[in-house]
Amino acid sequence: MKLLKLVPDNTNIKFLKLRVPFFVLSIVLIVGSWVAVAVNGLNYGVDFAGGQEVRMTFTQEKEAPIPSLRELVGSLGYGEPVVQEFGAPNQVSIRVALPEGAEDTPGAATAIGDKVIATVVKAYPDARRDGNDTVSGKVAGEFRNQAIIALAAAMAAVAAYIWIRFEWQFGAGAMFSLVHDVSITLGLFAITQMEFSLQIVAAILAIIGYSLNDTIVVYDRIRENLKKYRKMPLAELLDLSVNETLARTIMTSLTLFLALIPLLFFGPESLFGMVAAITVGLFIGTYSSIYMAGALLIWMGVTSNSFVPTEDAADRQQKLARGEG
Repeated sequence: MKLLKLVPDNTNIKFLKLRVPFFVLSIVLIVGSWVAVAVNGLNYGVDFAGGQEVRMTFTQEKEAPIPSLRELVGSLGYGEPVVQEFGAPNQVSIRVALPEGAEDTPGAATAIGDKVIATVVKAYPDARRDGNDTVSGKVAGEFRNQAIIALAAAMAAVAAYIWIRFEWQFGAGAMFSLVHDVSITLGLFAITQMEFSLQIVAAILAIIGYSLNDTIVVYDRIRENLKKYRKMPLAELLDLSVNETLARTIMTSLTLFLALIPLLFFGPESLFGMVAAITVGLFIGTYSSIYMAGALLIWMGVTSNSFVPTEDAADRQQKLARGEG
């Protein structure tokens, strides 16, 4: 029985032939994304915008009914709540956004928390109130800044790793690809105004990981082919390397896509933003690995001699002594 191959062995797609228009398109998308972020801003969730936090324990349950609580509290009209396990499995933290001006009005934020508690206790009589506190916008802003620093540190560490493993041109190419992927993802959230929360930060980190994984596979094949085909023009060599890894790229993307589609259309509403970000990032990461990470090597001067060790004076003397000069 003949095995099914998604990518034939003789595949020879000229990816780099269109590198200039695709690069221009990417620059436009990056600039447009940051303009959208500057003009529209991001629709920060309770994690980053502050709000009212209620902590409760379900004394007669082993685990708190988190999905039901999310739906119940969401019906109160304070937006999408953040409901998470807090400590033991039967303890939860419920955070809701505060209406404009509520934080500055004495007692208004606490009253909203009390309303959440009363609603939960009415539906679950065994629920015990453990806390009702206001998370200020200043604290949330510090939390937001820490998330930005974490993303920047992750991207810098990735670029440094590739720089050490390959050459500086590869590290710069990988960094540009990651900036490209993260920028377009942020632009998507600025345009659609989907809620930007800690889940989205986790999604962006997943996108960075996927893009890095695909980029390293392509870079590794490029390095092998640079040693193997010393006289091949670099553009042709890059096309060859991408085509040789194309089957793996398509299979990895397809299996992830098949797992994400059911979650995107049939999963809980609370996960929609995160799944949408990862799904878009899946395509962006694959695109950047092919058209950004590879094409930039041409413009940064990578040649067939980039991985050939430099011969110093001592090496030449040894060759002369062996009669090889």
